Amino acid sequence: MFVGSLLATYGWYIVFSCILLYVVFQKLSTRLRALRQRQLDRVAAAVEPDVVVKRQEALAAARLKMQEELNAQVEKHKEKLRQLEEEKRRQKIEMWDSMQEGKSYKGNAKKPQEEDNSGPSSVIPKRKSDRKPLRGGGYNPLSGEGGGTCSWRPGRRGPSPGGS
Repeated sequence: MFVGSLLATYGWYIVFSCILLYVVFQKLSTRLRALRQRQLDRVAAAVEPDVVVKRQEALAAARLKMQEELNAQVEKHKEKLRQLEEEKRRQKIEMWDSMQEGKSYKGNAKKPQEEDNSGPSSVIPKRKSDRKPLRGGGYNPLSGEGGGTCSWRPGRRGPSPGGS
C-alpha cells in the first residue's frame, strides 16, 4: 500500500526523472565513445609515425600539384591578356596610319573583294512607297491635341452647376 500511495503522489515525477536519466546516459555514452576513439587514434599515431609522415607527404604533394595547376592557369590568362593588348595596339597603329594618310579607318576595314564588286550593276535601288503617313509629322499622343473627342484634362472639373 505504501508503494501505491508513493506512485500516486510522485508517479509523474518518477517517470520524468527516469526519462531524464535515460537521455543523460545516452549523451554521456556517446561522449565517452568519442573520447575512447580519440585515445585509440593517438595511440595508433604514436605507434605508427610512418603513417602520419606518409599522410602529411601526400597532403603536401597534393597541395603542390594544385598550386602548379593554378600557376599554369594564371600564365595562360596572362598570355591571353598580352595577346589582346597587342591586338588593340596593332589596331590603334593601323587607325593612326590610315588617319595620317587621310583615309577613314572604317573605310579601310572593307575587304578588297567588296570594293571590286561595288559597281553600278550590283546596287539595287529600293523602291519608295507611294503611301502617305497615317498621321501628320507633328502628331504627339501625349499632347492632348488631335483626333479625339475626349476633352477631359486632369486640372479641369466637370461643368459647374451655377453656369459657365
